[in-house]
Amino acid sequence: MEAAIDLKTQYRHAVLPKTVSDEASRQEFVKSLKLHLASKVAPGNRLAYEARAGKAYAAATGSAPANYHEIRKAMADDPYFRFWSALQRNSQEMMWNAVQVPVQRSLDTLIDVGRTEGDAGGTLTLNPDMEIPRYHRMVDIHCMPGGYHTDFAQNDVANGAVYDRAVYLYAMGRMGPFNSDIGDTTIAYLKQNFPDLKPRRILDMGCTVGHSTLPYCDAYPEAEVYGIDVGAPVLRYAHARAQDLGQKVHFSQQNAEHTNFDDGFFDLIVSHILVHETSHKAMRNIMREAHRLLSPGGVVIHAETPPYRALEAFDAFMLDWDTRNNNEPYWGASHEIVSADIARETGFDPAKAFEGMQTSVFDAAEAERTKVFQGGDFGGAGMWYVWGAQK
Repeated sequence: MEAAIDLKTQYRHAVLPKTVSDEASRQEFVKSLKLHLASKVAPGNRLAYEARAGKAYAAATGSAPANYHEIRKAMADDPYFRFWSALQRNSQEMMWNAVQVPVQRSLDTLIDVGRTEGDAGGTLTLNPDMEIPRYHRMVDIHCMPGGYHTDFAQNDVANGAVYDRAVYLYAMGRMGPFNSDIGDTTIAYLKQNFPDLKPRRILDMGCTVGHSTLPYCDAYPEAEVYGIDVGAPVLRYAHARAQDLGQKVHFSQQNAEHTNFDDGFFDLIVSHILVHETSHKAMRNIMREAHRLLSPGGVVIHAETPPYRALEAFDAFMLDWDTRNNNEPYWGASHEIVSADIARETGFDPAKAFEGMQTSVFDAAEAERTKVFQGGDFGGAGMWYVWGAQK
């Protein structure tokens, strides 16, 4: 009889780095610190705003802050906000350090495991000549050293391994044992809103290590599943992980702005937290490419945290923290997107654009969510914003 999977512990597949006691304790400390900051320290920012910063701004300008931009100006020099912000940034850097140590210690073993082929039947195609987009080369997104694309060794899987464990810590264990919450939740939205969709082929754009890719293998068992990313190390890791978990996925190193797939090849195109890591221009190129790749009636859907227009101004300010403090330069602009407008710009019928909030499929299994959207508390609200269009 197969043992039950612990929903609050990351699943130990073959390529996940093993930790010794001190390493595991350090990682657990970072996870606990992040939860403490999100649940106990972050709420003090609203008190500081209401009691001090908002009033000071109104006295200086003659009116209260009208939007999240003005709230940011009001809070910029507030000592409590600066205190929380510094702790939040430090927790992020501590997280990367904590996961890098066991990866570095065991990298040769991880590379060997990564090169072992399983029986799942998936494929991996890399392109060493592919140009990494400038918007990834110029900044380590979310402070991850080397980003998704940097190789530190031959056949490297290091940053795949680092990302896999870090996502679990960053989300404080609230995205399920496979870190698959966003994919599972997006699938729930698709099943509810596009019940007749029977995709033959599915593409996950910006798949990284396949956290949200693999759920589509089970949700649509008759479909061929493909995943693309710009990073070779994360794709090597994704392929090894999928093989070990018995899931057949075809991974390839490609830029989602322009792929080598044929016109109309896919019936479903998905992305999970890709949008906020691409530039204004790139996002529109990606949607144009999605339009080219989709068959008639096919669907493209992106999952993110909610647009700022859906939040009250102070909550939008708190969620915007990542834009300036977590190496997420495109975060803010991505949260201003209106799905119908993007559809109109990129070849889709705006009348067939959609958006919505979907409750996390793991929400009922977790008791430690803050139930708010705020910087440094990824997934803490227990909901994901999905938007897209049907061709």
